[in-house]
Amino acid sequence: MKIRPPSKNDLYRLANENHMELNDEELEVFESLIKPMVKSFDKIFDITSTKESSITRNVSLRGKPSREEDPFNAIIRRCLVSGSRNGKLAGKRIGLKDNISVAGIPLTCGSTVLDGFVPDDDATIVTRILGEGGKIVAILNMDDFAYSGAGAISAYGPILNPHDTHYLAGGSSGGSAASLYYDYVDMTIGCDQGGSIRMPASWCGVVGLKPTFGLVPYTGIVGADATIDHTGPMARNVEDVALLLEVIAGNDQKDPRQIEFNVQSYVGNLSKDISGLRIGLVREGFGLNISDPEVDTSVRHALTVLGDLGAEIEEVSIPEHRDLGKVIAWAIAAEGGAMGIRENGVGYHSGGHHNVAFANVLGKSRITNGNDFPPSVKIMLLLGTYLNQTYHGSVYGRAQNAAKILRDSYDRAFQQVDILAMPTTPMKAHQYRSNASLSELMEYSSNMSGNTAPTNVTGHPAISVPCGKPSGLPVGLMLIGRHFDDSGLLNAAYTFESNVEWENLT
Repeated sequence: MKIRPPSKNDLYRLANENHMELNDEELEVFESLIKPMVKSFDKIFDITSTKESSITRNVSLRGKPSREEDPFNAIIRRCLVSGSRNGKLAGKRIGLKDNISVAGIPLTCGSTVLDGFVPDDDATIVTRILGEGGKIVAILNMDDFAYSGAGAISAYGPILNPHDTHYLAGGSSGGSAASLYYDYVDMTIGCDQGGSIRMPASWCGVVGLKPTFGLVPYTGIVGADATIDHTGPMARNVEDVALLLEVIAGNDQKDPRQIEFNVQSYVGNLSKDISGLRIGLVREGFGLNISDPEVDTSVRHALTVLGDLGAEIEEVSIPEHRDLGKVIAWAIAAEGGAMGIRENGVGYHSGGHHNVAFANVLGKSRITNGNDFPPSVKIMLLLGTYLNQTYHGSVYGRAQNAAKILRDSYDRAFQQVDILAMPTTPMKAHQYRSNASLSELMEYSSNMSGNTAPTNVTGHPAISVPCGKPSGLPVGLMLIGRHFDDSGLLNAAYTFESNVEWENLT
């Protein structure tokens, strides 16, 4: 590929967009200097990038399943990608959210905007899964570009709840939750910027873990903002979540968001022993103006069960959880997400691996197909661009600065207890309404994230485990742990799961 130098007309236009005026001398000199600079950039395109898909692999596409095979509309396409025959995941069939790169498999982020994009390398977690014997069998439905928590706005149609298809699966990783009710999917991967693993886990009655920020590399995954992006495992039980976490966690030199840490034996540390574990019921996570009393009751009963199993339960107060958490998360996601899309997903001021093929497709498609974005993405782009252009990044900067206040408020609570607990979502699954108005659609796309979004800002690990099924729909108990104590979190969830039949609880 050869890069075309800007013409004089291009320079006039670019100067105007940057609020400058060029005189004739500047125009001549700048054009003469820029032309050889641009020509030299051709060398960059002669460099062969190191591919993530470094293991021997077999790939076959099998198309979108029929409605009989996929009654919850959880799957965009079936496939079979296999690597090693041996390893921790040997025999396990795994589904991936449609924002995770798999070489040779189309990636669309649940949208028509990216039609035709096929990655040429794997996300780091995909390489790890294939290297440990896992087989990727499905690409999973998600809310269009992930900006919804309901599961209602995918370009491929709504994702329906396995317990009652009149209700939604939740989002944005709805397909990652609902597909776990198929006998050909054992484990899945979801991604979480404001609760998008845990919210559908809660509504569908599965286990979903948002790991500690940076524990699992995000390389090769389409995100919203690099400071709140998380990816993690989902399954029907805690042990499978722990097993998948063991495989995908770990340092990746291509992800600059990570710090040095040691991966634990997450399966080996599952002991069912929580004697003396101090669990703090977070007062501000209950009794919200949109809370379903059945949800609060189920979660409080679950904590009573954990108390009977040896944990010490006490109430704690974190006012910042209620007052700041969702506000900070939305400010970061709005302006950060808008700038991420306007920068074509490249992410400036950051090292690591950049998906240049994706950037090229998004850059062209958002110009030609911008009207295809769903309402939630349109409002994010409008608000984020407005904030950036009017307040010059100060809103985003203040939100990032306030993140420390929120993080410190959790850490103070962890001086008193070991784990925090609250409902994953304040309500059970939303009913699917095909004729919902635009304002209704926007409201029920985001009103469930008040308890989940704060830990995307603070980076603490959080897991949703099913704890009841009042009125026929699941309820999720969310447990939050100290940074990098994902193992302790998993053991608490495992102990609860091992001692109850949650579908019989009300």
